[in-house]
Amino acid sequence: MAVVWLDDVRADDLGTVGGKGASLGELTSAGLPVPPGFVVTAGTYRSFIEDAGIDEELFDAVDVDHEDSAALKQAHERAHELIMETPVPDAVGEEILAAYEDVGDGEAFVAVRSSATAEDLPDASFAGQQETFLNVQRDALIERVKECWASLFSQRAIYYRNRKGFPHHEVDIAVVVQEMVDAEKSGVMFTSHPSTGEPRIIIEAAWGLGEAVVSGSVSPDNYVVDRESGEVETATVADKKMMMEKDVETGQTVEREVSDDKRSARVLDEDEIGRLVELGERVEDHYGEPQDVEWAIYDGDVYMLQSRPITTISDGEEEAAQAAAGDGGAANGQAGETSGDMILRGLGASPGIAAGNARIVTKLDHLDQVSDGDIIVTEMTMPDMVPAMKRAAGIVTDEGGMTSHAAIVSRELGVPAVVGTGSATREIEEGQPITIDGDKGTVREGAELKEEQREPIEEARPKTPVKPMTATEVKVNVSIPEAAERAAATGADGVGLLRIEHMVLSLGKTPEKYIADNGERAFVEELVEGVRGVAEEFYPRPVRVRTLDAPTDEFRQLEGGDDEPREHNPMLGYRGIRRSLDKPEIFKHELEAFRRLFEMGYDNVEVMFPLVNDAEDVLQAKNLMAEAGIDPDKREWGVMIETPASALGVEEMAESGLDFVSFGTNDLTQYTLAVDRNNENVADRFDELHPAVLKLIGDTIETCREVGVKTSICGQAASKPQMVQFLVNEGISSISANIDAVRDVQHEVKRVEQRLVLDSVR
Repeated sequence: MAVVWLDDVRADDLGTVGGKGASLGELTSAGLPVPPGFVVTAGTYRSFIEDAGIDEELFDAVDVDHEDSAALKQAHERAHELIMETPVPDAVGEEILAAYEDVGDGEAFVAVRSSATAEDLPDASFAGQQETFLNVQRDALIERVKECWASLFSQRAIYYRNRKGFPHHEVDIAVVVQEMVDAEKSGVMFTSHPSTGEPRIIIEAAWGLGEAVVSGSVSPDNYVVDRESGEVETATVADKKMMMEKDVETGQTVEREVSDDKRSARVLDEDEIGRLVELGERVEDHYGEPQDVEWAIYDGDVYMLQSRPITTISDGEEEAAQAAAGDGGAANGQAGETSGDMILRGLGASPGIAAGNARIVTKLDHLDQVSDGDIIVTEMTMPDMVPAMKRAAGIVTDEGGMTSHAAIVSRELGVPAVVGTGSATREIEEGQPITIDGDKGTVREGAELKEEQREPIEEARPKTPVKPMTATEVKVNVSIPEAAERAAATGADGVGLLRIEHMVLSLGKTPEKYIADNGERAFVEELVEGVRGVAEEFYPRPVRVRTLDAPTDEFRQLEGGDDEPREHNPMLGYRGIRRSLDKPEIFKHELEAFRRLFEMGYDNVEVMFPLVNDAEDVLQAKNLMAEAGIDPDKREWGVMIETPASALGVEEMAESGLDFVSFGTNDLTQYTLAVDRNNENVADRFDELHPAVLKLIGDTIETCREVGVKTSICGQAASKPQMVQFLVNEGISSISANIDAVRDVQHEVKRVEQRLVLDSVR
């Protein structure tokens, strides 16, 4: 049989109907209100490609070097062509259409959803890679089923499976065909506290179809219900600007603005919350474990659309252990009680306490001596050190501040760090046991090691129940691709800043030298690989990538750097867009990397140009982008606001068609106040909250709002509560914070937004 009805599906049919189909079948069998539907089985897909004789050609077509962008694109196109141009056998097509006739009145709008078989596959294998189609009717049904099959071979899916070493021929896919619920209200529900398992139900709700909530494109209302008392503990009403619904005339799913009377109105009343709580408890009782449920309400009836286990609830013993360690100074489970005298003091650049044996690194060939759990002690870190930094328990440097490479990378990797000690490499002995405090900035003698190892990704994962829903997007800064998984675990709305220069500097050669030794294609592919890793981890959330912005002193330390100009103050010199426009042949390789990423389907990548001063800079960059084959009208692109000139000239720059601007507060502050941020003699004068800096930011936000350009911030100051309060009050579109500050910033943004709403109605 080509199809099975949801009524006949159970959890152990996973290999036949895929994860989504199995879940819906279980809900149906439990008597829960699930819209009727059926599943085109995974076996039907397998028979389709084998009986048509396209299976071997299909798998041969996708057996390519996944790092070769052109080959990957060709593989996707050939696979899609093979599936879409092969007719479905008449008997199979008739069976699918006959089943459709039994759904609703035979003219029903249905949802057609891919349902991957998940046996022996990592959960993320199909996330965001297979297709879903809404509001489909009979005439388009067979083609939509084939589109779901073909989506197994999107460029991203091919790349992901190749990278993971998983054979394409072992992947099957089923397709769920289910009557659409023309939802008036929809959302998600956690049947228990997602972190602790406490008896609290968390409900998120918005107007229209649930895709807007699941995708994160709308900020929903948030309701927290005490299951024991049934009382609504908190009800947070969001500003719901848009909704998704079916267009009555075309039947297509469209985005529409929410009417003024509903934008700030509460979505769910007490009765609806009560019915959802009742259904949620039934779902959890049926599965025997807490569930994450998608639901919809239409014409007064509540429907269950999907349910999956909550996997984020911590083990009780682990929680207790963490709590026990929490006040003793072992914030990341490595250092126990220490009574040693303080050796040095510096800046606490990356939070946490770590203990280990010191490894003095004065040359790159010393890095091989760094073992898991050691503390790296070095003058300053460089991109070449990142692999060793990932192994280390902590970092101590002589030089550097809060925005140094060591500080930024350590924070993103979740490695405690103390920077700017002045003399660590001279005062600490090789192999000496030490304990560092990345919060207080201290280095002490001795260490008591514990067996527990750091879990930086889990540390980054929020411990609070659900992400605070805010109208202001909260994104995350990512300096190196290696930090992508940890950054994604924060639940941020996307990446507000991904720096290309760290990818380039990690090559150990200047771009010119690397290209001379390895060729243009190799250089472009290094950039593609670095950006793609982050874009893949966050898809479909946006990833804003800044083009090359490294000062000459950093390039001088690379092989081939002898030809770099010697500058008295490189921060004021040959960097950012001025370097890119002066050396367009190198800049074009960066743009070619972006073009390839777009071609591969990474439409979540956005392009950002650094250190622009005026409209002429912007227009030149835009023209080079177009020459590289990137359509500025179709892709999201923007510029950094890092100089007073760019802040004052933003209106003229906006006329070039840019989509967004992003404040780089580190540079904007130093250029406004004439304070070198790396000069310890004037470090106390570096203040991102100086009235002059805030005025430039506030005026720019106001101007951009008038001309329809989005505003964001990606500098270090974005993680400070005072700056967050100012930015939200001014009406900024998004805030990009450091990895370890994302959840705090989300809560601060929500608090300020709620206060603004209250002030407006009082």
